[in-house]
Amino acid sequence: MNKSGRPRGFNKPEVINAAMDAFWSKGYEGCSTEDLCTSTGLGRGSLYNAFGSKHELYELALSHYHEHWIQEQTALLERPVPVKERLRGFLEWAVEKDFEDSSKGCLLINATMERGRMDSTVETVANLHVESLESVLCRVIEQGIQSGEITSDRSALDLSRSFLCSYYGLRILNASTRNLEMAEQLVESTMVNMK
Repeated sequence: MNKSGRPRGFNKPEVINAAMDAFWSKGYEGCSTEDLCTSTGLGRGSLYNAFGSKHELYELALSHYHEHWIQEQTALLERPVPVKERLRGFLEWAVEKDFEDSSKGCLLINATMERGRMDSTVETVANLHVESLESVLCRVIEQGIQSGEITSDRSALDLSRSFLCSYYGLRILNASTRNLEMAEQLVESTMVNMK
């Protein structure tokens, strides 16, 4: 407490980030209020006064995750290099992230597997992420078609959806099998389809 008797202020984005890490490590169901208090450094009363409920904090954490990672993924896909190099680099980035020693997988994939059918918040944020990523991919692949780097007779939307399917399948297999050789083969197979 400060001299006025009010609780010390806290940095809301930092608290949301800390809560995101707790949910990412333990899942929604496995993350207790005590876990959130430990992670954020806030007491139970301060946590709920500031954020309302565990679920409201979860929603903020998922939205924060989406906003951070869609920016990073967009930056990867919009680098000033050939389109196929961007697409390959994006898949290789995913493999690198998934096989880091500290990897917890993708929070949105984890959340969808845990709560997607019962929690409209998870469904909404996950759909927003997929739609945002599809939009970036479609734009990038259209650039490749226009430049002649991609010569497929399929539309940019069709190719981007096929690529997304491979990308998410890759991330889920990486989490479940932990097979780096398989992951590298899937990257090659996906790129073969990007003619």
